[in-house]
Amino acid sequence: MADRISTKDISTVDDVSGESVDLIEITGVVKWFDVAKGFGFIVPDNGMQDVLLHVTCLRRDGYQTILEGTRIVALVQKRDRGYQAFRILSMDQSTAVHPSQLPPVKTHVQVTPTSGLERVLVKWFNRTKGFGFLTRGEGTEDIFIHMETLRRFGMTELRPGQTVLIRFGDGEKGLMAAEIHPDVPAPPARSH
Repeated sequence: MADRISTKDISTVDDVSGESVDLIEITGVVKWFDVAKGFGFIVPDNGMQDVLLHVTCLRRDGYQTILEGTRIVALVQKRDRGYQAFRILSMDQSTAVHPSQLPPVKTHVQVTPTSGLERVLVKWFNRTKGFGFLTRGEGTEDIFIHMETLRRFGMTELRPGQTVLIRFGDGEKGLMAAEIHPDVPAPPARSH
């Protein structure tokens, strides 16, 4: 499909190198965005090809991440491999879908929890690889955690030594986290 762009949609600005860049204002919806990979795509309303949205563009404009289904207005530029978001003008997350409401990802094995909610420690987690391991303590079997499980429960990363609350079950290769929640300490008891 040919790009439908009118000349009134095009403006020229200087990028960080001082070079002049032609920008097109688009309105669209976020098709998907992967925090671990640092990019995603916008489907423009005007029928043009999908637009790459890189995390550096989001962060430069004051956002950390963006949810699938978010309505967005952005300035985009034509690059060698297609269009890329240059500046985020506005976002409307009222149509966004929280990761916990997304259907299970077909590439990730689901596990049925057999444990109660338990406090565990993050041994290590690699966002690039998309997985890590948790522990209930010395002498216990490690618990595998996949990035998709984090996303489904609205979390974006884990740090070694961090405590989290999980339910887990038996996976094909051992214990596997089925759900995860931040470990929020209880407020201190107050006497009257």
